[in-house]
Amino acid sequence: MGSPSHEPDTLKARLRRDLGVNLNHCYQCGKCSAGCPVAEDMDLTSSRAMRLLQMGDPELDRQVMASEGIWLCLTCETCSTRCPQEVEVAQVMDHVRHEALQAGLAHPRSRDIVAFHVAFMDSVRTTGRLYEIGLVADYKARSRHLFKDVTLAPKMYVRGKLPLLPHLIKGRNALKGIFARTLGKGR
Repeated sequence: MGSPSHEPDTLKARLRRDLGVNLNHCYQCGKCSAGCPVAEDMDLTSSRAMRLLQMGDPELDRQVMASEGIWLCLTCETCSTRCPQEVEVAQVMDHVRHEALQAGLAHPRSRDIVAFHVAFMDSVRTTGRLYEIGLVADYKARSRHLFKDVTLAPKMYVRGKLPLLPHLIKGRNALKGIFARTLGKGR
């Protein structure tokens, strides 16, 4: 017979399969959005995003992935902490951001946030931890803000905040395996 699951390939299904998050547990109480420190700046609040994802409609999935709100999410986990149903809202937002990147749907106003996100993840993927000067260089190249805040770098260097060489962790191959399992083949 066919596949064991006849569920369509929606974000809702992938969230359940990949993260074990059941969006049906959300009953739209709105506590996630009410506690979110950046909700008033979002075009799509976390509770609204959860509702759209619950519908299991690919077009609504695209609407969520194309929103600016998923990139404004701070991943502070206030939403997850406040959820009476213990839905991992912050984890959902992170997964949606990843899928938005893969689908090329990142909101145009989120360009700088996306540049920082990619630079941060590449730094951790390469060195096993954050390599600040590498992050700054990568972010500047991706965002094209080459000279913005450039006067801060010497001050940070003098204070030991920007070491020239990265601190590499042991087991970086295992880390690459974690990235491959959690983010797919990556970029």
